[in-house]
Amino acid sequence: MRDEETTDQTATGTLSPGAPAATRAVTPAPRSGPTPWTLRLVAIGLVLTALNLRPAITSLGALLEEVRDGLHMSGSVAGVLTSVPPLCFAVFGVMAPRLARRFGPGAVVCAGMAAITAGLVIRPLVGGTAGFLAASALALMGIAVSNVLMPVIVKRWFPDRVGSMTGLYSMALALGTSLAAAVTVPLTDAMGGSWKAGLGIWAVLAAAAILPWLPLVRNRTAAHEPASTAVRPQAQELRITRSRTAWALACFFGLQATAAYITMGWMPQIFRDAGVSAGTAGVLLAVTMAMGVPLAFVIPRVAARMRTQGPIVVFLGACGLTGYAGLYLAPSGGAWAWALLLGISNCAFPLALTMIGMRARSGAGVVRLSAFAQSTGYLISIPGPLLVGVLYQHSGGWGVPIALMAALMVPQMVMGVLAGRDRTIEDES
Repeated sequence: MRDEETTDQTATGTLSPGAPAATRAVTPAPRSGPTPWTLRLVAIGLVLTALNLRPAITSLGALLEEVRDGLHMSGSVAGVLTSVPPLCFAVFGVMAPRLARRFGPGAVVCAGMAAITAGLVIRPLVGGTAGFLAASALALMGIAVSNVLMPVIVKRWFPDRVGSMTGLYSMALALGTSLAAAVTVPLTDAMGGSWKAGLGIWAVLAAAAILPWLPLVRNRTAAHEPASTAVRPQAQELRITRSRTAWALACFFGLQATAAYITMGWMPQIFRDAGVSAGTAGVLLAVTMAMGVPLAFVIPRVAARMRTQGPIVVFLGACGLTGYAGLYLAPSGGAWAWALLLGISNCAFPLALTMIGMRARSGAGVVRLSAFAQSTGYLISIPGPLLVGVLYQHSGGWGVPIALMAALMVPQMVMGVLAGRDRTIEDES
């Protein structure tokens, strides 16, 4: 990872063509940039990491009833358990910039994969609810810091391919999400029906994600942020909180996360209450989630070629509004169309990640912006799924909750257009 430091020095003009011969003679050869082998290793690490950023959550969702019975968990505790992921993402994501400055982004992501592995191994082995929650929090901590640092690693290692590399790991993230949701129950059945085995098997995938990062963190000197991008933490934090673009991006991230968690948590129930069978409702949710696999690769590439990303924000929002209108007017009649439209709308997530990489010039700026936007955004997203459940219970139907979902899409579009303007947080500091 020494290539990272030398690349920044070369880019800032540390060595000029007219430098003395003695100076040029002591210049290390790697200053031209990372080797192709190193870039391939980072790319593999990004993909394997992204595959592990959701299975700890969606595999639990698939087996939640079995886990509740096995641990004698109350309904209220189970409800809290479903709200833990965004809370952990918000709380632990704030730690990522400090850890990245101290140890380097690659080392922190490597440790994050180790934390996911440990959490997934431990939580099926504990015998009580408290231990299960603690082990889940350990895995979610690893996910949280990795969430924040993925755009940072892309900006640092692939500055000229932000869109394509963001699309690659966003596609892997969507694939891991849908894969865990789809195969956890069949895997559990194949392993004798034990929910413990069904949850623990995902630790194997997490352990594999540790391996590509190990060669990149062996050199402790290379683990630190390059001097050219280092900034004082307090000064950078002040610039972030004073940036309108950062706040717009945080609100956009939070509102799209709200829509995604509402969709994952409640869409099957909406279809079932409309007369759709339980099996078909599950397939419809899988279709919605699977839409993110190809589109998560395409949208960031398109967005990176555009000066402003507002048109994409509006298009995704329009798909969401149409999908919600369909759920309100004819939930069963056009179920497949509404599932497809909401799947397209949920691709605001990879778009938000792409904009994080584009709205800051330096690697240090991306670290701060990513941590601020994701942590603040996940805090914003926490009440949404709970509020939908309360409205559903008290109104006796889905009309009011769906109206809320559609209403939230409007500020999401507004914030996305503001966040997609052609400017950086450094411009506003």
